[in-house]
Amino acid sequence: MAEPDGEMLTRDDGMTPRELRADVPALGEAAYFNFGAHGPSPKYVVEAASGFIADHEYGSAATDPYGHAFETYESVRERIAAFVGAEPAEIALTESTTDGINRIAGAIDWEPGDVVVRTDLEHPAGILPWKRLEREGVEVRVLETEDGRVDREEYAEAVADARLVCFSAITWTHGTRLPVADLVEVANEAGAFTLVDAVQSPGQGPMDVSAWGADAVAAAGHKWVLGPWGAGFLYVDRDAAADLAPRAVGYRSVDDPSASEIEFKEGAKRFEIGSTTAAAHVGLAEALDAIDAVGLDAIESRIASLTDRLKAGVPADRLLSPREFESGLVTIDVDDPDATVERLAERDIVVRSLPHPNAIRASVHAVSTEAEVDRLIDALDAEW
Repeated sequence: MAEPDGEMLTRDDGMTPRELRADVPALGEAAYFNFGAHGPSPKYVVEAASGFIADHEYGSAATDPYGHAFETYESVRERIAAFVGAEPAEIALTESTTDGINRIAGAIDWEPGDVVVRTDLEHPAGILPWKRLEREGVEVRVLETEDGRVDREEYAEAVADARLVCFSAITWTHGTRLPVADLVEVANEAGAFTLVDAVQSPGQGPMDVSAWGADAVAAAGHKWVLGPWGAGFLYVDRDAAADLAPRAVGYRSVDDPSASEIEFKEGAKRFEIGSTTAAAHVGLAEALDAIDAVGLDAIESRIASLTDRLKAGVPADRLLSPREFESGLVTIDVDDPDATVERLAERDIVVRSLPHPNAIRASVHAVSTEAEVDRLIDALDAEW
């Protein structure tokens, strides 16, 4: 890992957010505020991913490519588990958050009349799989919210007869943090399966999926962790996994692919299917090392400071995210979000528009700078 002057920096020595930023080639002169959609990777993350492909392919005639791949699956699984507070057997390697949610949706023996509850804050990843199940007679109940908040009494009423409940740990719409453990507890009392979309959580601050108590948590590393696309992961509680029978099955899903009956592997591994490259997950493991080198507490503190700076420059009636810090996602009301995104892009400032609420969203990372935040504030002044 290189500092700006080219000297090597070992992760044992730690790293500052500014040093991490210097390792990301894409973060040049543009003020980039779209980490909630895509976090550009450091150079060594890309090199780790491409290095795996080179080693796996160039050495495949002399070594066992399957053995190499399976050893790598296990090593990256262990690294991801340690980062999110799980056991390796509770982690399945997936392609994305959407992929993980779909794997859970396809592993439940649904019956007509079963109820799925989701909030109106969900990303399409937490909407479309349930919409598909409506064709099979499953009722999808949408819990309405206000300002990115869930009313506990209304939530308890909605999930009282639910088969499954799906909600986000950090909302992509407002950047609010939902009380995951509390919502899981209410759903557990109702006997519902709990599935959390946590894609906005890894890399923003410490997270512990075991403490949440959910049956399953779907996430990926291509946002705040600055990992590659394709490096998703799915946490599944051991006891919950035993009752799930994935519809997509392959030789990595079962104990004995040649057996006359399907016997799924214990734990989350039953959700893995066949021959996939571990390249993206190797890159993710490298990205996790870099995030840990900076320190999640330091990252969260830095994001809080920068978002406070941004929010101070936004009129109170235009700020749709909480004034107090909850995450790096800051949603701002403007008259024409798409036009504003285009106007800011012309000034090399990158934000995104949202469909709901009709607004723009700036994703502020620890690798962002005060000067960039000030550029955004100045550029938004014309909106007021």
